[in-house]
Amino acid sequence: MPLNTKLTSLLGIRVPIVQGGMQWVGLPQLAAAVSNAGGLGILTALTQPSPDALRQAIRETRKLTDKNFGVNITLLPSINPPDYEGYARVAVEEGVKIFETAGNNPGPLIKYFKSKGCTVIHKCTTIRHAKSSVRLGVDVLSIDGFECAGHPGEEDMGGFVLLARAAQELQIPYIASGGIADGRGLVAAMALGACGVNMGTRFMCTVESPIHQNIKDKIIASTEQDTTHIFRTLHNTARVFKNKVAQEVVAIERRPGGAKFEDIRHLVSGARGKVVYEIGDPDYGVWTASAVIGLIKDAPTCEVLLKRIEREAEDVIEGLSAVRTTKAKL
Repeated sequence: MPLNTKLTSLLGIRVPIVQGGMQWVGLPQLAAAVSNAGGLGILTALTQPSPDALRQAIRETRKLTDKNFGVNITLLPSINPPDYEGYARVAVEEGVKIFETAGNNPGPLIKYFKSKGCTVIHKCTTIRHAKSSVRLGVDVLSIDGFECAGHPGEEDMGGFVLLARAAQELQIPYIASGGIADGRGLVAAMALGACGVNMGTRFMCTVESPIHQNIKDKIIASTEQDTTHIFRTLHNTARVFKNKVAQEVVAIERRPGGAKFEDIRHLVSGARGKVVYEIGDPDYGVWTASAVIGLIKDAPTCEVLLKRIEREAEDVIEGLSAVRTTKAKL
């Protein structure tokens, strides 16, 4: 039976799963594959070098799927920020109706999207930020636990507690993000009040993922202990794969007196991370990965993955129903 939730109804999808907006990974072939499989594929705007390039990526995605897909725009701390307004305007002009926003001060973008009749999902790592986003008018919140790849915030709050707090405090739909790779995770998130989940790292390890096969194989061979945090001392914590470069960054940060960003800039450039995915050398630069890598054992197509997750979720729900029935008979 289909897993009908507020998310599937709102987004017009079959499976309550959103693909994370991953830098260098959220390209047309992956977004379209996720949408064709029943979830919501996401193009990552800042992966494209310009708004015009995003326009072409949207058109390419439309050639690959007739299903709904979204665009992620992440607001980054930067001296020379990207043309966020340009990316947003182009996506709206191309008919995109679903957006995922993340980062600081999303208010102007959210206001613009809502004025155009769009649906907005906003990523948060704390309940107070989630409440602020509700006041800005978002439709769905993506609640990111400490397990997630990328930036988990500075409060180190695991998903179980964060989602339970969301159930207590929030009045709008929310999805769970971080540490989810299978049907068990989906059902657990729904038990904690979520109407769906966001998966990033799990989709990195699919046939349609545009990253090098060596990186997919590395993820499959890794355990939940193979990630680490960088930028902790700079109060901009990021979870990345524990490779030689990441460990060097951590060592520099632990020096007496700490470190400045200039001390590690050459190690953490986004350009190096992009090359990791292109040439397949997992030690060339830093690249994001969730602790969920410990659960990933293969790289199926997106269609096979989502069908598997649906089946697993149904089995778990059926098993829980049996527990309830057994208890009632005692």
